[in-house]
Amino acid sequence: MMSLIVTLVVGGIVGWLASLMMKTSAQMGILANIVVGIVGSVLGGWIFGALGLVAYGASGRWVMSIGGAIVLIWIVKSLGLLK
Repeated sequence: MMSLIVTLVVGGIVGWLASLMMKTSAQMGILANIVVGIVGSVLGGWIFGALGLVAYGASGRWVMSIGGAIVLIWIVKSLGLLK
């Protein structure tokens, strides 16, 4: 149960930071931030792996997660679902 709560909180923070960087925070609520953070973290891990990169330490994983969330927001914006 505790790991689910941590996943939701960290996902929300990652999604929120990515939405601030992509200037979409006004259009996204907390649920969208959580989803973007969690899915973006998975996407970031996949992208890093595909490029042969490894995220070392907590700061490396944060960069990977936020980077993946930014890519996800960019994709959604490209599809015209966000402005």
